[in-house]
Amino acid sequence: MKVDSRLQQFQKKMEASVENFQKELSGIRAGRASTALLDPVKVEAYGTTMPLNQVGSISAPDARMLLISVWDKELVKHVEKAIRDSGIGVNPVVEGQAVRVPIPPLSDERRHELSKLAAKYAEESKVALRNIRREALDLIKKMENEKETGEDEMHKLSNDVQDMINEFSKKVEALLIKKQDDITNI
Repeated sequence: MKVDSRLQQFQKKMEASVENFQKELSGIRAGRASTALLDPVKVEAYGTTMPLNQVGSISAPDARMLLISVWDKELVKHVEKAIRDSGIGVNPVVEGQAVRVPIPPLSDERRHELSKLAAKYAEESKVALRNIRREALDLIKKMENEKETGEDEMHKLSNDVQDMINEFSKKVEALLIKKQDDITNI
């Protein structure tokens, strides 16, 4: 789809909104181990709070296990405590300088909650897209009022904005359906 140069900034904002939605979805546990599950975990280290991925490497050796290889053995207990206190519902196990995080299977009730959370994130993303559309339409209206564009051009630009919104809304919906499928079928 060719986008008018005046609307490219809005297309970039829409792309960023969908990317943000993808990041939010990656943080939802779908039953299989994902390193993104530990993204929100912060560790007390060296007198400050750091993201977990800055004190060790995180991997998923299998579908039900995460492994954190902590670089500084002095921080292993801090990593364990940070994961335990993070509220993600897992119990880390220390093995030397590594921390294993077994991922328990999800109950049906928890699957339903996670599915609703994914739907909430999708709705927030769609609201962000609608706000971007409103901003773009306001710009088009302003351009018409200042006689920068004619009525036909205004309608074409408005249609282009709506086409972009439709395209990105479909992407959000497809991502939501895929994530809900992952959550309920693992």
